[in-house]
Amino acid sequence: MGVAPAQVIVLDALRKLRNLSDYSGDLIPDAVAAECLASAQALQGHVLAWLKAHRPDLMPA
Repeated sequence: MGVAPAQVIVLDALRKLRNLSDYSGDLIPDAVAAECLASAQALQGHVLAWLKAHRPDLMPA
């Protein structure tokens, strides 16, 4: 799907922080939560654009 390696690294780091929070009970800082939301929205936009260009049959009606 052509997701940039740097974006994958950021998303993986955010996933690890979330998992750590699940086990430790520590709160996620607001800045990290905001970065997670922004990264997720960017990924969603990328996936939707890729689907529209390469697999329009999978797009919602």
